[in-house]
Amino acid sequence: MAKSLRSKWRRKMRAVKRERYSKKELVRLKKTLGIEDTAEASSSSKPDAEMSEIINFTTVEEIKQKRKEKEEKDIMDESTIEDIKKFNPKTLRNENGAYPVWVHPRKIRKCKKTKEKTKKKSKGKVNKVTKE
Repeated sequence: MAKSLRSKWRRKMRAVKRERYSKKELVRLKKTLGIEDTAEASSSSKPDAEMSEIINFTTVEEIKQKRKEKEEKDIMDESTIEDIKKFNPKTLRNENGAYPVWVHPRKIRKCKKTKEKTKKKSKGKVNKVTKE
């Protein structure tokens, strides 16, 4: 498909746009990175000492060490947390008797209805103890 005159024209115009925007994008990218054009670079180039101040090189060992320190810190943070709120999965209530935020109100109503039904059934039944 896509062989109509209209699609050919659109492809052509998109190619023109791509070319135009790539030039603008390249200028913007050079500006953000602080890279000068070749004509300007020849007149005033930065020495390598200044470039080394801008760029930070890290070795693989340093990255691994930072990652290990971060993991140890996370483990320490997890062990100090004692505010973890627990809830009963059957009643969906936490230790204070309140429902968690993520429980939908419809689910709360359903739980309350089933609780009422079980109470009514248990009141009607009386266990008779036979004396022998």
